[in-house]
Amino acid sequence: MLFSVFMLALRSVRRNLLRSFLTILGIVIGVSAVITMVTLGNGATMAIEEKITSLGTNLLMIGPGQRIGGGGGYGGVPQFVEADGEAIAAQIGGVALVAPQGRASATVVANGRNWATTVIGSTNAWFETGNWQLASGRLFTAQEQLAGAAVCIVGETVRRELWGGAVGDTGLGQQLRVKQFSCDVIGVLAAKGQGGMGDQDDTVVVPLHTLQRRVTGSRKVGLLLVSMQDGSDSAPLKASLHQLLRERRHLAANDDDNFNIFDTQQLADTLSSTMGVLTSLLGAVAAVSLLVGGIGIMNIMLVSVTERTREIGLRLAVGALESEVLLQFLIEAVVLSALGGLVGIVIATGASWVLSGVMAVPYVFDPAINLLSLLFSAAIGVLFGYFPARRAARMDPIEALRHE
Repeated sequence: MLFSVFMLALRSVRRNLLRSFLTILGIVIGVSAVITMVTLGNGATMAIEEKITSLGTNLLMIGPGQRIGGGGGYGGVPQFVEADGEAIAAQIGGVALVAPQGRASATVVANGRNWATTVIGSTNAWFETGNWQLASGRLFTAQEQLAGAAVCIVGETVRRELWGGAVGDTGLGQQLRVKQFSCDVIGVLAAKGQGGMGDQDDTVVVPLHTLQRRVTGSRKVGLLLVSMQDGSDSAPLKASLHQLLRERRHLAANDDDNFNIFDTQQLADTLSSTMGVLTSLLGAVAAVSLLVGGIGIMNIMLVSVTERTREIGLRLAVGALESEVLLQFLIEAVVLSALGGLVGIVIATGASWVLSGVMAVPYVFDPAINLLSLLFSAAIGVLFGYFPARRAARMDPIEALRHE
């Protein structure tokens, strides 16, 4: 019987194609909007996580902060020194690597071209803490780091601007002038693209001692990058770091911190949670269209009941049960709404794929939201189709047969 009722429902839909399409239009829009919003939200969340991960995994960034000076204004904040990083590596458990980092803005010149970029000075640990890979060339040797040799590794943006996009023209072995000194290009970094702080590939990396002696003229370090061992708990590790740095910076018990510890994993978790809330909110707003579509289905089903009054009366007169008539019209409503859900899923899949490319975020197919949207659209058919179906089932056969 269910199969027969289902075929009758399909026949009724096919008999009034244009009206059926207009009826399910609200469901189509609602389902496609919900799926598209959730898919794009998931893609944006993944893109944010990838950008933060590109800064480094299990990474703590320690930078000098500001504290209130004796005169009530902001006092001078002391920078770090290389020995601070060495103390962290030696005294704090759970630390895998520590990379002291200095930086300066400079104009670099090579191949008859010049380019304003950021020059970073650090050790080989910098490449591992920041998840940097070499596209070609090599890292610094221990002797080059110790002696502050005139060698450098360039980012992809610097390579492209100075040596162009020709295949094989990497700049390896050539001279690059940074301010008043020239260095040999020994490596090219693999491209990372845009990050939270701009173009990550627009950089030139030199040994820390080279930056200190030839560019900044200072032994101070602006940032300490601390990579934690896998499985380490960041909370006690940060507490130990906090205590050690206060001791090394000679802060009294009532002094405010003049440094800050930034946990990239906490930032990733916070942003992911925020994006999840926004995605849910957008999905809920889009779901309002489903309710509008449900009201449209109820209206059309009421019209259908009125049009088919004599048919209903005839079925009841020849022995059809009220439950069978109720089931017939209820299934028609569910078929309409489910068809709207299927069409909405198809439209949402195409729209999500196109918009993901336009927004430059990953396309993340979520079978759960697709299945949930389909089930919800069918539930809309049950909810809003029940009243018209009950009205049809409770008709008086005699009055129904008299209907003109």
